[in-house]
Amino acid sequence: MAQPLTGKVALVAGATRGAGRGIAVQLGAAGATVYATGRSAGGHRSEYGRAETLEETAALVTAAGGRGIAVRADHLVPAEVEAVARRIEAEQGGLDVLVNDIWGGENLFEWESPVWEHDLDNGLRLLRLAVETHVITNHHLLPLLLSRPGGLVVEMTDGTADYNATRYRNSLCYDLAKSSVLRMAFALGHELAPRGATAVALTPGWLRSEMMLEHFGVTEENWRDATAKQPGFGVSESPGYVGRAVVALACDPGVARFNGSSLSSGALAKEYGFTDLDGSRPDAWRYLVDQETADGPLDPAGYR
Repeated sequence: MAQPLTGKVALVAGATRGAGRGIAVQLGAAGATVYATGRSAGGHRSEYGRAETLEETAALVTAAGGRGIAVRADHLVPAEVEAVARRIEAEQGGLDVLVNDIWGGENLFEWESPVWEHDLDNGLRLLRLAVETHVITNHHLLPLLLSRPGGLVVEMTDGTADYNATRYRNSLCYDLAKSSVLRMAFALGHELAPRGATAVALTPGWLRSEMMLEHFGVTEENWRDATAKQPGFGVSESPGYVGRAVVALACDPGVARFNGSSLSSGALAKEYGFTDLDGSRPDAWRYLVDQETADGPLDPAGYR
């Protein structure tokens, strides 16, 4: 199997589960050395309290054909992120791909609660986890990325710029968090382009993360059973799909044409020709937009 990223070094911040794990594994499958960072390692857990660990992610990266390295770091603590940067510099001499998938706010936002009713501490914590972590990580890791030509930064979010621009996203704090990351990629694009690097924002569609599968009471093997209660879940995608999107971007010598842009896994699948792990090409954001003006329920099969 071709491994076009052999010799490349990536950091996936927030790689314990979900999209971060999917991205890390696919980068490994392409031959990269992948540093997987987050809080769930060495017996420690984030406030999610879930069983997934960075050590598991690193093992999956290695099993896929790359080299996985788990490093525990709280990306809200600048000194810990700086230590990650120093370690990568000492061990690898530089960085080629930085993926900011730090989030951790699933249990903090209150669905469609106005800001005056939303728990204030939770809302502010959500914003810190979703935005401040990305700023801290970029501050300490971008000098390392810029030490090599053609570096790529991927800011992970929920929703494309076009979609989020005209739609309320669940709560003020959630809306602000996801829109801020979109703008962050735009701003980074301006700062990185003159220095030979590229920044993009990237969103998966309806992601079959560990938490989402658990919510529906299914596994990756029988996830279609959930469509009996939620037909729209038929357009969902595995974490490997957005992982393949990141690999496609990292392998593209012309990736600078996307600098500062908002991208999605479904749209990039059409651009580059890759598929989800099951051979399909789901496009959840196109499905959601079309569903808004449809006379009745749309068949998700037409969007994969």
